[in-house]
Amino acid sequence: MHELDKQPLTAGRPHITVAAVIEDNSRFLMVEEISCGHLVLNQPAGHLENGESIVDAVIRETFEETAWSFIPESLVGIYLWHPPKPSASSFLRISFCGRIRDHDPFSALDEGIQRTLWLTQEELIEEKTRLRSPMVLESIQDYLAGARYSLNLLKSLLK
Repeated sequence: MHELDKQPLTAGRPHITVAAVIEDNSRFLMVEEISCGHLVLNQPAGHLENGESIVDAVIRETFEETAWSFIPESLVGIYLWHPPKPSASSFLRISFCGRIRDHDPFSALDEGIQRTLWLTQEELIEEKTRLRSPMVLESIQDYLAGARYSLNLLKSLLK
């Protein structure tokens, strides 16, 4: 499932999501996906699952949506977004940057993912109305501005 398509688990509380900002030669790995009947652009992203660490979630989501193995290296930012529709749930997104390795071209992509593509910041700005949320461009701009925070900020107290 994708971060904006799920129903709220608890009304009024934000969904916790993760996203990967992955750059190669000034292009960013993106997914083109169907959301609420529209074709939108997003980073590899999705929900944190119960019992899963935040880092494991971004690794899993990136692979499920792109078939690339993601190695998180830093946090880029934590973003809280309240969609303009009053009844819509809000989202708390934890964005990571890192590198990819090991692509599996035979791996099926998550339901709703149409394809992966590499786009420049300029191309994303041109496609701004197709971005899944404002968090997409905001996290890329923060990444390009040098925002990097240690993964040590994240603590998972899983048993």
